Order: sequence, then C-alpha cells, then structure tokens
Amino acid sequence: MKVTVCIGSSCHIKGSRRVVERLQELIDEHKLGEKIELAGTFCLGMCQTGVNVAIEEEHFSVTPETVDEFFNESVMPRL
Repeated sequence: MKVTVCIGSSCHIKGSRRVVERLQELIDEHKLGEKIELAGTFCLGMCQTGVNVAIEEEHFSVTPETVDEFFNESVMPRL
C-alpha cells in the first residue's frame, strides 16, 4: 500500500514533516515496512485542508496531532 504525504509549502507550514516522521515511526513500530510504502509529493492540490495524505486515490487531512488516529483508523484496516 502506498501512503503519500504532501510536503509542499502549505502542508510543510502545517506540519507535514512531523506527520511523515510519526508515520515512519508507526510503520517501524508495527514492522510494516514491507507492506507500506511511504512517499512524499510536492502538492496534492488541496492546500486549504491541511497536511494532505493520500492512500492510493483517497485523500485525507492529517495534522501532527491526529496522525496516530489516522494511522489506526485509515491505514491499519487496509492491510
């Protein structure tokens, strides 16, 4: 499964680096490195909605404060 995090300027200001770092920690903690590909992109085209994260074609708004909830509710059930 591919999880793509926007690292463009708008999302960067809203904390995309912390989102990426925490997602990597969660992937490592759950030993999912072979099942989840974590990638970055410079824009997902929805700058108003916060740090944009895509799982395949579905888009989510994630903050550094909600990344654990996102991982548990939107990533884990897809595995």
